[in-house]
Amino acid sequence: MIRLIRLFFLLLSAFCGYYLGSIFIDFSSQGELYGMIGGLMFGALFILTEIRLRQVSLRNLSAGVFGLAFGFFVAWILIRILSLTQMDESTLAVFQIVFTLVFCYMGMAISIKGKDEFNLIIPYVRFARQEEDDKLYLVDTSVIIDGRITGVCESGFVSGKLLVPRFVLHELQTIADSKDDARRIRGRRGLDMLEKLRKISGVEVIVHDEDLSQIKEVDAKLLRLAKMLGCCVLTNDFNLSKVAKIEGVTILNINNLAAAMRVVVSPGEEMHVYIRKEGKEKNQGVAFLDDGTMIVVDNARKLIGKSVKVSVASVLQTSAGRMIFANLIELPDNNRGAKVQ
Repeated sequence: MIRLIRLFFLLLSAFCGYYLGSIFIDFSSQGELYGMIGGLMFGALFILTEIRLRQVSLRNLSAGVFGLAFGFFVAWILIRILSLTQMDESTLAVFQIVFTLVFCYMGMAISIKGKDEFNLIIPYVRFARQEEDDKLYLVDTSVIIDGRITGVCESGFVSGKLLVPRFVLHELQTIADSKDDARRIRGRRGLDMLEKLRKISGVEVIVHDEDLSQIKEVDAKLLRLAKMLGCCVLTNDFNLSKVAKIEGVTILNINNLAAAMRVVVSPGEEMHVYIRKEGKEKNQGVAFLDDGTMIVVDNARKLIGKSVKVSVASVLQTSAGRMIFANLIELPDNNRGAKVQ
């Protein structure tokens, strides 16, 4: 379609050149030909300019237009002030040209360099308080591949707009096209999770086109975009969470949410557990809570495959997760193997 538009513009330029050549070019009887050639060259120049502008983002262009308008306004104010003085017309005209060129250039240059501060031209920026349903979340690659975000959204704990940057989609596609089988499986699972997120009621998945090509690292792009849009980032990347805290970006870490949802136990508390396997130390048995927390029970190695009553001795929080150490409470033989509901 764009090629047809360019061809139409080129033909129109040639026709206009032919018509203008027949009117204004008097030095040759071939004025129409010269005019048509000039029109073709003019149209080709504009088409080449349009092709080059494809590399310019809409946000950069908007910032430049804003700076141009602001610079022209400042120049107009100064010229109006000078016109109130006893200045001759020629000198005033010189100042008018100089002020217009200088302030328009400075306005465009400054606004493009500081485009990240112009919230007016950034999509999805909230100028007033919105309802919770309109809350924005930037989605990291890791949390998409992880897949637990779909369950969080289905439960209603996260609702609103999920913004998936274009560079995150590109990273997912790169992983999905990897020659390594494990990476390829993870990448394809991430794409499947995105499709599943689109079907969840109350959640709107939006692909954000801002590329931030001047920044190379995906994590750095994500944090910069979060600052620009004033939204939080959904992730399960531990290092990204640390850097985000330093830069003042709000992070919602799925791992932290999972840790917060674990069952709270205290030393001395009694519970029934099912011994699944033997522990590392002598006579230890290992059980698990519903959330995956490991319980190490002393003197329970011979009770594998049975439900027993234990008393919590201590709770240890490690970088790998939480571990509970418990002591076996002796039960009568007829109850020791009973399943506890």
